[in-house]
Amino acid sequence: MQKTINIQNKKARFEYEFIKHYSAGIVLTGTEIKSIRESKARITESFCEFNDSGELFVINMFIEEYLYGNTYNHKTKAARKLLLNKRELRKLEKEVKNVGLTIIPLKLYITDKGWAKLDITLCKGKKTHDKREVLKDRDNKRDLDRIKKNF
Repeated sequence: MQKTINIQNKKARFEYEFIKHYSAGIVLTGTEIKSIRESKARITESFCEFNDSGELFVINMFIEEYLYGNTYNHKTKAARKLLLNKRELRKLEKEVKNVGLTIIPLKLYITDKGWAKLDITLCKGKKTHDKREVLKDRDNKRDLDRIKKNF
């Protein structure tokens, strides 16, 4: 088994412009945390959403069924509650409703104490021309690095 678990959403860096980062705990069952400790989870297609009572949930996060879980196994794509302070939750909810921003998970990891944490970020979707600029800048930087290396 691995020492450090670090599951990332690399696609989000290309699709969204980040505004503010938060670190949230997750409410998990026993078989879910065991699967995460084996790095059998994906957050690439997931997003966060508020319910009617103001609680934040991560939607569409895939955690593979635990191999030895038998009848006590969990659902693979269930909505999982995120744990944040009330002040942070209110601020996030206001930003999402009024401004129209999105909350996307960036990284799922296990702390030294054994708690599962999810790094989430408040972000704004990029337009296609913004994505083209990012690709163009990346290509230019790569070309300059090649020229500097050969020179």
